[in-house]
Parts: sequence; structure tokens; C-alpha cells
Amino acid sequence: MAEHFKLLVPNAAPAGAAEVTAPFDGAHIAAIETGGSDAVDIALRTADALYRDKNNWLDAETRINILDKTADIMQSRFEELAVEAAREGGKPLIDSRVEVARAIDGIKNCIEVLRTEHGEEIPMQKNAASMHRLAFTTREPIGVVVAVSAFNHPLNLAVHQIGPAVAAGCPVIIKPAGDTPLSCFRLINILCEAGLPEGWCQGIVTESNDIATQLVTDKRVAFFSFIGSAKVGWMLRSKLAPGTRCALEHGGVAPVVVAQDADLDDAIPLLAKAGFYHAGQVCVSVQRVYAHKSIAREVAERIAEAGKAMKVGDPTLPDTDVGPLIRHAETERVHQWVNEAIEQGAECITGGEKISDSLYPPTVLFNAPDDAVISQNEVFGPVILVYEYDDIDDAIRRANALDVSFQAAVFSKNIDTCLYAFKHLNGSAVMVNDHTAFRVDWMPFAGLKVSGHGVGGIPHTFRDMQVEKMMVMRSPMI
Repeated sequence: MAEHFKLLVPNAAPAGAAEVTAPFDGAHIAAIETGGSDAVDIALRTADALYRDKNNWLDAETRINILDKTADIMQSRFEELAVEAAREGGKPLIDSRVEVARAIDGIKNCIEVLRTEHGEEIPMQKNAASMHRLAFTTREPIGVVVAVSAFNHPLNLAVHQIGPAVAAGCPVIIKPAGDTPLSCFRLINILCEAGLPEGWCQGIVTESNDIATQLVTDKRVAFFSFIGSAKVGWMLRSKLAPGTRCALEHGGVAPVVVAQDADLDDAIPLLAKAGFYHAGQVCVSVQRVYAHKSIAREVAERIAEAGKAMKVGDPTLPDTDVGPLIRHAETERVHQWVNEAIEQGAECITGGEKISDSLYPPTVLFNAPDDAVISQNEVFGPVILVYEYDDIDDAIRRANALDVSFQAAVFSKNIDTCLYAFKHLNGSAVMVNDHTAFRVDWMPFAGLKVSGHGVGGIPHTFRDMQVEKMMVMRSPMI
């Protein structure tokens, strides 16, 4: 029997219900109650009241205990969380298990930052004005946090937004992606089971985009966390109430430079995995590979061979490598972009034809025009574009030509080549002899230019969700 998920806003009545289906075969997974304008207002009033009542803020020991129990419960339900994430999001089970492991580790990281992050002493008694004074800072929660999350990592992204908020002591309201809300709601229920008091973490799937905008732009919101498309993120930022801080994480069109001396035996498996993983639905997936002309065709053909060896199909099966795209319309869009590039002169090395309404094969295009739609935009599908170059400066110029900038990579055995690429490639991170999708959840993770605003990563988000408050004491005894 399919599950029924209730609106996670205490004392709010649902406005309706939405069906959650599996992207692979359209099977009904669950119904989830949706919230309207009244539910949004109740959620905000609840969160705002909790924040304003400073006598009843959750102390650090309580937050640590809640997060510790949350990690234990998640570990005890590891396989259930992995299978259900694979069902609703389409990420293959082998990778959904990795996501659950990351999510548990993320909760533990929240405990670590809560234990170790702290204020600091501000130097005084350095001149006449500062004599007889002692100053230091402490950290307090910033206020009500509202988070809007994406579909592609339904559990781990929720951890990245909810976990730091709980650790920082902020009441948080999250609107998960309508396609994949269930993993997020499971996480909220686990937090409550672990002892988080009612109202400190609320979850809502809104009836419409207008209702979501009402939630995000309310003046009671102190911090807005967004993971999703650039178009939506920048639009919402433009409508935030005065004083609301924010962090936006969008996508990129990750460039990779493969030099003539690169170790292809090492590089090819990394590039193929990072381009075709989760059917390419990752914001830093390998998409554009600039390979020296002496090896470019070999690079394209070897990535193609790696892709052809991957099993495409049901994401809940343990041997599936590439699952479905999130919606049929996305499969069709990817196919259209691939066909347009081929018509404009790109050579299709492998793939290029839909397997079904939801499945698209690992696809490699060689020398697509730089002005093709698929060269200019994030494909968010299992497609890798390989381009040949004569001079590394030309490759870097083309890699930097777009208005997005996130993570990039270079493969070479020459340290000077690597350092040159690191200096000249646009991006907040450049991976050396590794793929663009590498990430651990405590490192800074930042989209630049159109790709985002602010810095992600659990310690960085934790700091964003707090304010430093300074005390200055004056005494003749100091």
C-alpha cells in the first residue's frame, strides 16, 4: 500500500494532496498533503514565536543529543532510506547508498561544528580608547531559516539545509522539491523522533509557486537557503524582504582540460562516472571535456566505451549504473539538444537515442559547435561533450566563456600545466587529476557568477545561520 505523508506544519490544515511517482516507471509511491497560504502563515508564526522566545532556545547540549540520536536512527534505517530515495529520485541504488552514508556523516559533521565553532576575543587595551576593556564575541542563531531544496539528492540536500539550522539553533521551514519530497519528510520525522521539539523543523510542499514565494519572501525570514535552478534562485533573491540573508546554489557546465600527457587509464573512469552518474543530474557533472587534439578522439571513444558498459534501467536494482531522468519532459529536452548539436556538425560517438520516455543512454558527442545549445547550457543529462584543442590557452578561453562558474578540473602529469590551469580556469574549485564532481561535505562549495551566491558546505552554512554578537566590558580592574 502506498504511503500517505502529512503536512509537517503543526496545527495547519492541508490545502490538498499531491501524488509522488517513480520517475523510472511512473508507479505511485505516496500521496503527500500540500499547504496553502494559511499553512505558510502558520509555519512562519510558529517558527518566529520559537525564535523570539529566547528563554526557551534549544541549548547546545540538547542540539548535540538530538543530532546524535538522528544519526543513529538513520543508520538503523540505512537500506530503507536508500531504497526509498532511489525510488522517488531515480538515482541508482548503488549511488543512493552513498548518498545515505553522506547524509549520516553530514549530521555528524553538524555535531562537530557545534562542538568546535566559537566566538573570539577582540583585542583591547591597544590604545587609549580601548584601555580597561575586554571584548569577545559569542554566536547566536540568526533567526527563522527557510530552505527550498532540489530533487537530485533528496536526502543529502535536506541534511545540508536542515542540519546546520538545527545545529545553529534556528527554527527551520523547508520546502523540498515536489518531485522528491519524501526523503526530506522522513528526515524531519526522524529528527522529531530523536527529540527535536515540535515546530523547530517544519516541512511543506506548497500548493503553487506563488505560495512558495509567499513563504520565502516573508519579512520574518532571517536566512534563505536555496538549491535549484539559477532562474528561480535569482528571481527569489530579488524578492527577499529587506534584511534577509541568503545562499544560492545553482548549476554549472563543468569544464575539464585533459592535457596531452594525461594518464588516460586513470582519467577515463573518473570522467565517465562523473558525467553519467545519476544520469548527469548533478550541478557539477562532467559535461565539457577539452582534450589535446593528439588524444581527443581517443578520449571521446574511451569515455564512450565506458558509457556503453554501464547498465541503464531500474534505479532500485543493485546492478543499475544509470537511472532515469526526473521527468519525461527532461528526457525529451536532452534528446532535442543532442539532435540539434548533431545537425550542427557534432559527431555522436555513442548514445543519442532515447531508450524510453524516462531513460537516456550515456551519450558522447565529439566537437560540438561552441555555440550549440548543449555547449552553452547545463545539460543535466547523461551527455559528455569532448572538444579538441591545439593550445591550452584556447581550451581555457572556451572553458571560461560561459556565464556560469562552479567547479572545474585539469588532468596532466606536469605540475606546471596543472598550476597554470588552476590559475586561469574560472571556478571556485579546480580539481587536479580528479573529476569536477568531487566533493566532501565539509569543504567550501560555491557557485560563482550565475552559478550561485555565498558558500555551501556544512561548516560554512552553519556560520551563515548564526550571527556573531560582541560584548565589550569596561572595568578599572581590566
